[in-house]
Amino acid sequence: MMETCSSPEDKPSMFVIIISFTIPGMECIIGIIGNSFIMVTNGAEWVQNRKFSTSGRILFFLSSSRIALQSCMMMESFASLIFPSFYKEDTVYDTFKVIFMFLTFCSLWFATWLNIFYFVKIANFNHPLFLRLKWRITRLMPWLLWSSVFISFCYSVLFSQQIYNTSCNHSIPDPFSNSTKKKYIINTNVINLAIIYNVGMFIPLILFMLAAILLIISLKRHTLQMESNTTGSRNPSMEAHIGAIKSISSFLILYIFNFVALLLYMSNVFDDDSFWIVFCKIIIAAYPSGHSVLLILGNPKLRNTWGRFQHQICSWTTYK
Repeated sequence: MMETCSSPEDKPSMFVIIISFTIPGMECIIGIIGNSFIMVTNGAEWVQNRKFSTSGRILFFLSSSRIALQSCMMMESFASLIFPSFYKEDTVYDTFKVIFMFLTFCSLWFATWLNIFYFVKIANFNHPLFLRLKWRITRLMPWLLWSSVFISFCYSVLFSQQIYNTSCNHSIPDPFSNSTKKKYIINTNVINLAIIYNVGMFIPLILFMLAAILLIISLKRHTLQMESNTTGSRNPSMEAHIGAIKSISSFLILYIFNFVALLLYMSNVFDDDSFWIVFCKIIIAAYPSGHSVLLILGNPKLRNTWGRFQHQICSWTTYK
């Protein structure tokens, strides 16, 4: 059992306020803008065509979950810093954690399905299982997306049971006033947390890594074949393959870093104002933001739409 002590009436240091709220807050704002752009772009496609493409459907689910996730992160950070006594109440604390983990599970599952979809559509393997999946992936995807929502809900509910227990240990006198301050203890059952967290994260993590590694192998093999058949400078197709390998490698690194940071943050092994908690918050906020930027830059439709949007903004400001 891990215990974290805190006094909700204590004013956090200026360093904690700036680093814990400002930097992750800026990352969340960037992520909300980027994911809103992705969601609106794919939503407009659905309105115009009366149907979703498979990749558009996944991107819509992914961007929607991340908008909600980063909004929840900003609300939790604000409540923990400005209203610590309210945040440390047992029901409130559990509610924040359950909502946070539900949105986190959803986001990671949707990112996994997007990566698997790209792998199936881009990679070139002759294995019968891969060919069968390539043929059925479009019909399976709606069922996979909604199933992952249900699985995420089931696992997140477990976080309200036997994981966290917030209690008021005692009151201590405030030297600057005649009042007293309540000292809270957050008891974290690290064993239960590790079991639930890893069971919930293990399957999407393994699927994401497997799809990413196989796709990188396929693209690298194809790139080497093109290099052997090409003399002189690289052609655009080869540059596109190399760019795809870099993007997928970045996705994989972000995913793994986020997995570790989430476990450390949720386990409460560090004090609330420690460097490592601040560092974990920055990584957790950076993952959905950085991934959304990479998705926009790596998707031709999103990149072109973003370019037209920027051009319209520049024309509007110039006209004004």
